Amino acid sequence: MTEQHPEERRVVVNDRRRIDPETGAPRVASPGPAGPGSAPGPAGPAGPRHAEGPPAPAAGPAAEEHAAAKQALAERTADLQRVTAEYANYRKRVDRDRAATVEAATGAVLAALLPVLDDLDRAHQHGDLTGAFKAVADQLEATLEKLGLQPYGEVGERFDPTLHEAVAHQTSADVTEPTCVAVLRRGYKLGDRLLRVPLVAVAEPAPEPEPADPTQDPTAAPDARVDDDDSTE
Repeated sequence: MTEQHPEERRVVVNDRRRIDPETGAPRVASPGPAGPGSAPGPAGPAGPRHAEGPPAPAAGPAAEEHAAAKQALAERTADLQRVTAEYANYRKRVDRDRAATVEAATGAVLAALLPVLDDLDRAHQHGDLTGAFKAVADQLEATLEKLGLQPYGEVGERFDPTLHEAVAHQTSADVTEPTCVAVLRRGYKLGDRLLRVPLVAVAEPAPEPEPADPTQDPTAAPDARVDDDDSTE
C-alpha cells in the first residue's frame, strides 16, 4: 500500500519595504504585471501605483552631509550680508569725506577773492562801477554765487554778536532793539559755513528817562519860616 503525501505548499516571502535597508535609498516599483507563479518585485505587487509623499530623507552619512552643507550656506549668507553692509557704510563715509574736502577747497578759494569783492563794493558806492568794468564785476559775482557764496549783512538787520562784528555803538529812539544801522564791510557765507562776519555800526534803544519823585514839586516855592519873635510883634 503506497503512502500518499499531501502536496507541499511553497512559502514565498515578499519584501514590500519602500526603503532599502542596506543602501537607504527608496525602491522603485518594477513596471508591468507579474507573471503567474512569479514573486512580486521588491517594491510590491504590480498594478496601479497610488500617489506617495516625498521620500524620507536619507539617514546616515548622507543626512550629515546635508546638515553640514545647510549650515555652511547659512554662514556664507551671513558673511555676505555683513560684507555688503560694511561696503555700504564705507561708500557713505567716502562720499561724506569727499564732499567735505570739496567744500573746504572751495571755501579757501572764495576767501582769497573776498578782498576783490570789497574793492568792487567800494567802487559801486562811489559810482565808479560802470561800463565794461561793471559787466565784468557782475559776471564775477554771478559765478561766485553759483559756487555757493552768499553775502549777508544789511542795514536794518537785528544785531547778532555771533553773526556780526560791531565796530561802533550809538543810541537811537528809532529802534526798539540792537540794530545794524551801517555796514562797513559785508560778510559772506558758504552754505552754513561763515567765511567772514560783517563789520557793522549798532544802534541801541535810548534809555527811558527816570520818573520824577512825586513827593517833590520843582514849581512849588519853599515854605516861609515864621519866627516866634515876629509872630509876637
